[in-house]
Amino acid sequence: MEISVESINGVRIAARNGADRVELCGALSDGGLTPSLALTELAVRHAGSTEVHPLIRPRPGDFRYDADEVAVMVGDIRALVAAGAHGVVIGALGDDGLLDPVCEKLIGAADGRPVTLHRAIDVSSSPRQVLDQAIRMGFERVLTSGQQRSALDGAPVIKSLVEQAADAVQVMACGGVRAGNVLEVVAATGVSDVHAGARQPVRGAAGGAVSYAGVGVPEGFDHFDTDADGVAALCSVIRG
Repeated sequence: MEISVESINGVRIAARNGADRVELCGALSDGGLTPSLALTELAVRHAGSTEVHPLIRPRPGDFRYDADEVAVMVGDIRALVAAGAHGVVIGALGDDGLLDPVCEKLIGAADGRPVTLHRAIDVSSSPRQVLDQAIRMGFERVLTSGQQRSALDGAPVIKSLVEQAADAVQVMACGGVRAGNVLEVVAATGVSDVHAGARQPVRGAAGGAVSYAGVGVPEGFDHFDTDADGVAALCSVIRG
């Protein structure tokens, strides 16, 4: 069970409910960006036995990166691993829509820590070819919604990737995974790993004409944070 979080509160919630890992992110409303060094250090300190795997993504948008962005990612990986991260979550695509060979450089920067291929596979030109590349490059797991918005909609593709991967790499399902559907997702896909980002809006201080509320936050709220009840319910179902 992996939970995506962007705060120390989220880390505590995931750890308290027995999540195996957190994908630590900044700016989840933008699809997730690289978390700060200080956030990673504190997350490791508060995670207990839950592993902390920071997302490495220097900007919103596609996964085609120039040399400067790759240099930033390499530096971030080295710094966050030195800060105690148990692994990292990466991905980069080439102009052909397949994995950019630069992924091998990013994996090398992780210094032997397990590396997850993120949802770049879901916007790739061929998930099956990308999975083969991921296996050859040494990724430990691949996060996917089967190129659909939800894991249930993408279940046929996810299932085919699980069968293709055999035991060479773990395929982890994501996309709208909640307590009410997680067992259906597992049954439909055959995955043994699931990823969820249970969040809820949080009220902030009343403002005036200028607002810095997060993207997609409902009227009257300020930002999102991890939904404690949602995570507890999900982990309870998984642990059975």
